[in-house]
Amino acid sequence: MSGKPAQPPGLGRRELLAGIGAAALTTGLPARAALSTRDVTDWDLTTDVLVAGSGAAGISAALAARAAGAQVLVLESLPRFGGSSAMSGGVVYAGGGTALQRARGIKDRPEDMYAFLVGAGAPHPQLDKIEFYCADSVAHFDWLVAQGVPYSDKFTAAKGLPIGDESLYYSGNELAWPARDLATPAPRGHVPGVPGMTGGRTLMAALLAKARSAGVGMQSRSAGEQLVLESDGSVAGMRVSMNGEQRNIRARRGVVLASGGFIHNPDMLRRYATELSDCSVPWGNAGDLGVGIVMGMAAGGAALQMHHGFAIAPVYPPEHVLAGIIVNAQAQRFVAEDSYHGVLGHHIAYHQGGKAWLITDDDSNFGFHQDNFLQVGEANTIGDLAVEVGFPQSALQHTVAYYNRFAASGRDPLFHKSRDYLRPVQGPPYRAWNLSVDKAFFPAHTFGGLQTSVDGEVVNSFGEVIPGLYAAGRTSAGLPMAPYIASGLSVGDCTFFGRRAGQHAGERQS
Repeated sequence: MSGKPAQPPGLGRRELLAGIGAAALTTGLPARAALSTRDVTDWDLTTDVLVAGSGAAGISAALAARAAGAQVLVLESLPRFGGSSAMSGGVVYAGGGTALQRARGIKDRPEDMYAFLVGAGAPHPQLDKIEFYCADSVAHFDWLVAQGVPYSDKFTAAKGLPIGDESLYYSGNELAWPARDLATPAPRGHVPGVPGMTGGRTLMAALLAKARSAGVGMQSRSAGEQLVLESDGSVAGMRVSMNGEQRNIRARRGVVLASGGFIHNPDMLRRYATELSDCSVPWGNAGDLGVGIVMGMAAGGAALQMHHGFAIAPVYPPEHVLAGIIVNAQAQRFVAEDSYHGVLGHHIAYHQGGKAWLITDDDSNFGFHQDNFLQVGEANTIGDLAVEVGFPQSALQHTVAYYNRFAASGRDPLFHKSRDYLRPVQGPPYRAWNLSVDKAFFPAHTFGGLQTSVDGEVVNSFGEVIPGLYAAGRTSAGLPMAPYIASGLSVGDCTFFGRRAGQHAGERQS
């Protein structure tokens, strides 16, 4: 006996994976295996490239496939197009000398952008994707401009998403420790130059208008259910629910799965990303159920980084509150308070059991009513504040005393907070604010998804490409990881690798 598991005659690795893929899923979604072309008696519709999802990844893929000469049909499960991208700030992380950077006299190099993304992010980054992204960042930004996305040549040094019409800002952890010591900082957040924090809607309005004018077919209220495979395991099309009726759609060149993440699927969150399951604000539209990921896995696709996601701590604005300190349940500091709020949120959600408090004094208090998190204590001494909140009294006193000792001389030996926000916490009244993930306004989103090549091709657990199957955006595992180090990495990844997936699918021989 060989000791190898028996395999049905004529069934290769790709077909075997497709057959067992759904059985291995416990996702809260119907675990249906991929269909065979033998199960489809006729095709209701035929196109060259079928795109599931109408967010930034899906529409970018559709535009690229159409530019390659392919007939393209985009499906959207919800009544409106735009996906979760329309809910976002619309920020694209771009650098290396973009037109906006040059207009402001800001020097940046792809090498510095690469060093930041690799050095400041999570372990085990996808280096090939980061390299492509940084090398082609300038050209990609030019492509966005060509699609009609409006940008101004204005820059703001303010921390946080611009509320005016500025288009260029520091969107991540570039100026905070340790990132500032790993790479030359540069503002790389590129957001549509519209006031009122409506960048996501503006970005998607431009891309959708371009897609319609390019002749991309678009169908709402149409949800993918199962992929259809040829006998060799390649993807032939998809079975969908279209306006409540089942339809089989043939895709001669390929299917692009771009239907978002799984933040609204509690079962998948509990299975894969438990740190995000208690966050108070699942950030994404109602279609973020993991459907595309499940379909891809059922066809044999491998999943990657499924525990990764962002958890955004709502600490600033205003910036002056960062002169306070953030502590855990033991009343100890654990992070530089001036870190990007995705980094702050990551430390709270992934490393502190979801619990944290902001401690402010008279100088760092808000000075106005805010609803992002609750005040849970106020006192004239740190000791009394500790008692009121329930901290170990001496622990909070020690933490504040140690911090104040060095802050008075402009130092933070533990976490190297920037001098811009470094000053002693020493003027009553002292206040405590609950930053816990289940108590504060704490948005969360998933980053894990299908494993893909730099061209968006879905691969199986053996590293083999599944012919005709592509994934992009939060249906795939891309650039954004935990910790989320900069706004714009997700939308940037969606548009950039959505384009690559669409182009590859559009050029594929049917």
